[in-house]
Amino acid sequence: MSNPKPRIALIGECMIELQQRADGSLLQSFGGDTLNTAVYLARALGDRGAVDYVTALGDDSFSDAMCASWAAENIGLQRVQRLPGRLPGLYCIQTDAAGERRFLYWRNEAAVRDCFTTPAAGPILAALLDYDVLYFSGVTLAVLGEQGRGKLIETLVEARRRGALVVFDNNFRPRLWASIEAARAAYRSVLPYVELALLTVEDEQALFGHADSEAVFAAYAQLGTPEVVLKRGAAACLIHCDGQSYEVPALRVERVVDTTAAGDSFSAAYLASRLLGGSPVEAAEAGHRLASRVIQVPGALMPKD
Repeated sequence: MSNPKPRIALIGECMIELQQRADGSLLQSFGGDTLNTAVYLARALGDRGAVDYVTALGDDSFSDAMCASWAAENIGLQRVQRLPGRLPGLYCIQTDAAGERRFLYWRNEAAVRDCFTTPAAGPILAALLDYDVLYFSGVTLAVLGEQGRGKLIETLVEARRRGALVVFDNNFRPRLWASIEAARAAYRSVLPYVELALLTVEDEQALFGHADSEAVFAAYAQLGTPEVVLKRGAAACLIHCDGQSYEVPALRVERVVDTTAAGDSFSAAYLASRLLGGSPVEAAEAGHRLASRVIQVPGALMPKD
């Protein structure tokens, strides 16, 4: 998987993030599953890779601030559309005493829903064919809608044919789908083209009803997915890669503050390590290290320092 300086495009949605504190006050920042991964990936790779984010935003001050924050993280903006009169989505994180989170969303009119249906989308989709890695998630599939999702799938098929690495994080969010049947159909339309699947057992069980980890691995083996990683929170992650199996323990954390972006950061560190020539075990160890730090601070993104 090693590449001298890979070009990676992450496709998805960034939203305005509100963190509700114990006293009821709100701290505003930005977040979203693929954006969280993009930030941590860009930090991990530094000048050893180029990370671009692919999305659609509005022409408002929040969208301006998002772009400025991404540029400060060395994330490329050339695939970001700015749609006049539109706004980004918004969500609020509420956490309990154990650090577990609850999300409230306002995203039905978010600009990203038209990301691949505008006149400007054609050149962006064409440009994606020149990337070394294309990364997306189950949330990406949901927010793009049927038409945008179809255009993304066409692009993934051609990119894979040209040798790009297609990476998928399953991130199943039931409230984003009209029905579980619609979600299953969408996932099944893209899974045959995925080469690195970053999964959680809970999402696989909720979506496909797999009984356990072995059932998940068996399902992806039938699809022919070369590398499958099962993220299991505080438990060891499990990996099947090119016929080999690995179990990599997580790191113990004394006090969990906020589990937001734990899986996103793990995925970023895992992918960065693999792109830089690390083994699956080394990549999982890097993922655990980063995730163990992320869950000790509030919000999705740790300060750079």
